[in-house]
Amino acid sequence: MADTSEARGARTWNATHLPDLTGRTAVVTGANSGIGLAAARALAGAGAHVVFAVRDLARGGAAAARVSGITEVRRLDLADLDSVREFAAGWDRPLDLLINNAGVMMLPEQRTAQGFEMQFGTNHLGHFALTNLLLPHVTDRVVTVSSGAHRMGGKVIHFDDVNLRGGYGPTRAYAQSKLANLLFTLELQRRLTEAGSGVRAFAAHPGYAATNLQSHTANPLARALMAVGNRFLAQDDKAGALPTLYAATQDLPGAAYVGPDGPAEMRGAPTLVGRSAAASDPVAARRLWTLSEELTGVGWKLAAAPR
Repeated sequence: MADTSEARGARTWNATHLPDLTGRTAVVTGANSGIGLAAARALAGAGAHVVFAVRDLARGGAAAARVSGITEVRRLDLADLDSVREFAAGWDRPLDLLINNAGVMMLPEQRTAQGFEMQFGTNHLGHFALTNLLLPHVTDRVVTVSSGAHRMGGKVIHFDDVNLRGGYGPTRAYAQSKLANLLFTLELQRRLTEAGSGVRAFAAHPGYAATNLQSHTANPLARALMAVGNRFLAQDDKAGALPTLYAATQDLPGAAYVGPDGPAEMRGAPTLVGRSAAASDPVAARRLWTLSEELTGVGWKLAAAPR
């Protein structure tokens, strides 16, 4: 049977396939731009109450004002654990969806408020702390945005030097943070299952999506190349948000990883995708969890279900 465009279209999942989310609440970190804003817009359009968790309240408010549906804006700076704790302390109601979307990419060497390498501190440690602090309120799932870049750099977590003081490189640091996102999801799901919780943890990656994230990379040549790629090769932020939306709403096995179905997972409709051997290592996942608890001072908050 010929693979007609109509047949292909019938298999293509997009935001029009979202279920009715009326009555559900979602927190989306970094919802003021890029795939975070696209995801927030789609969730609100499907009826969800969407909380824009953003560092800049003015920018977050301006973004939320352009979204139809029920929204609110709360301040969250993932590069400052005091801000993470403040956000979590102010949360007092059930939370259906926590979408750990915010991130920084290939920056010049910088430090968070607590002195961690900025990409590891923001992309992983900030979301690690936020998730654990909010977990007693979460009723359905946690979706963490990773990247195909988890296969790049050293392809490992540098446990003896996670802040990369002994050899910082923008790509190396970004790759480590995205690998950490996947290992975090793996260990989070293991702990949820062990606790008898019905909450599920997923990861997603957008493929190659044109957002403003690439404009902050440290290397001028890389910025120029990415600008060309954004214009001629990348999919837009709406398409880039589809794996996140798929993971947030579809019935998937715990710890599933969602990305585009096209060549090299760069673009296309969302589907389950594979991850590197390093991102599938349960020993490394547990070791990272223990280290993250030590660095953030935030531990496992979910009590085991009675047997």
